[in-house]
Amino acid sequence: MKVTPTAIPEVLILEPNVFGDERGFFMESYNQKVFDQAVGRHVEFVQDNHSRSAKGVLRGLHYQVLQPQGKLVRVTFGAVFDVAVDLRRSSPTFGKWVGVDLSAANHRQLWVPEGFAHGFLVVSETAEFLYKTTDFYAPAHERVVAWNDPRISIAWPEVGQHPLVSAKDSAGVGLDQADVFV
Repeated sequence: MKVTPTAIPEVLILEPNVFGDERGFFMESYNQKVFDQAVGRHVEFVQDNHSRSAKGVLRGLHYQVLQPQGKLVRVTFGAVFDVAVDLRRSSPTFGKWVGVDLSAANHRQLWVPEGFAHGFLVVSETAEFLYKTTDFYAPAHERVVAWNDPRISIAWPEVGQHPLVSAKDSAGVGLDQADVFV
């Protein structure tokens, strides 16, 4: 597996070895030992999630203030622009973001550790998005940072329409009002 740090070194792009021929392909999408070595610590995943979204759907920027979740994310159909925002106030990259193109074709995965908000924009006609989490979903602790907060200033790709967001995501707060991590 190829491991590439992003501009925020704790957020990692993971590219599994893919073996393909005229019949299709094979890849090991997850291996506990290899993953722990890549991130430099033991990580235990407790929940897997799967979503399907249409082009232009933007989900996020989500995080949990208690029971923070690390996420290992990937796309199995279509393509998304995936974003992690550092919400660790003591970090030199606090308020900074990184974005990565994830698709079924490139097989990339993104490790988004605890302490980050996460979101994605579907750039293909549809996309199926799978992710593992290090803690259980806890709606009472979920928070949303506004996807279009000018302080963060994410350069979302153009999708030919205004992003489609849920009511919850439309009500996201700016970084200045967000509950953040120490």
